[in-house]
Amino acid sequence: MNQTCWKSPSNIAIIKYWGKYGRQLPKNASLSFTLSAAYSQTTLRYSPKAKGGIQLRFLFEGQEKPAFAQRIQGFLESILEELPFLDEYALELDSKNSFPHSAGIASSASSMSALALCLCDMAAELGLGPASDQAEFWQKASYFARLGSGSACRSLYPMAASWGESKQLKGSSNLWASPCGELLHDDFKAVQDTILLVSQAEKSVSSTAGHKLMEGNPFAPLRYQLAEENLGKLLPALQAGDWATFGQIAEEEALMLHALMMTSRPSYLLMQPNSLALIEKVRDWRQQTNFPLYFTLDAGPNLHLLYPKSIQPKVQPFLQEELLPLCENGGHLADELGCGPEKLRLL
Repeated sequence: MNQTCWKSPSNIAIIKYWGKYGRQLPKNASLSFTLSAAYSQTTLRYSPKAKGGIQLRFLFEGQEKPAFAQRIQGFLESILEELPFLDEYALELDSKNSFPHSAGIASSASSMSALALCLCDMAAELGLGPASDQAEFWQKASYFARLGSGSACRSLYPMAASWGESKQLKGSSNLWASPCGELLHDDFKAVQDTILLVSQAEKSVSSTAGHKLMEGNPFAPLRYQLAEENLGKLLPALQAGDWATFGQIAEEEALMLHALMMTSRPSYLLMQPNSLALIEKVRDWRQQTNFPLYFTLDAGPNLHLLYPKSIQPKVQPFLQEELLPLCENGGHLADELGCGPEKLRLL
């Protein structure tokens, strides 16, 4: 039995992707930071079998998860026309996360990007695709990751990535993500991301359902316009090391995402009381100290605190004394910008 194993990170969007059309195509361009400590590790084992459809055994953290397996099965069947060799092999997938799944930390981004890398690596081993040292490999992996989960396509590149066509990003595409790490000022290459786990429970609404709700949201057209405008402000801020502009945009984008969910039909409240309490504490501390500590959120209650590494000694006491008591059992994950996916050697 042959096997391949990839570790792929989650990412946190600064310009949010919320709203899609067609086959996992974004309504607006997004830009994200690639994380390091928040990742999925996926092992794919495969052995020849007679043709006759996808044959899959899926384990999540060593246990069978029928709902996850069903989603993966559907994804593999959806790409069978593009990867026809998949029904010639019995597939075994074993995946695990370094963080709670379905709690608004983009577990689908890390898991689907890791799976896409395994599939592209399998194709390369069979002589049916480019090797991982070629740019085409990464573009294909980003393409397939997108089909599994839109934001997953951005996890393929180190430090930062964009996804979606924009006149402000040369070579940008709706079909796959593009690396943006070279756009970052040195200050942003050392961004710290402390993820505050307000709740580790599964979200009340999936991201797929949330995107669907944008189709009838009366604020959707304005949202897409503002996303492009914010991207235009963010890019020069990232290049200049302008934390004030960066922070304003990051927080505005996060709150706009949650406002869209609150104004959808049906309406959803994804933040919890402690999410709001944390936001107030972060804003008050920033005003009192003038230190560049900002927040963002994905589609869930958990805050990502973004700040330069240089102020980490100042942030730590505030984090321990004021913020962690508002987290579920003090839960948090200390993260930072990462180097992207990694192929792991298996014994």
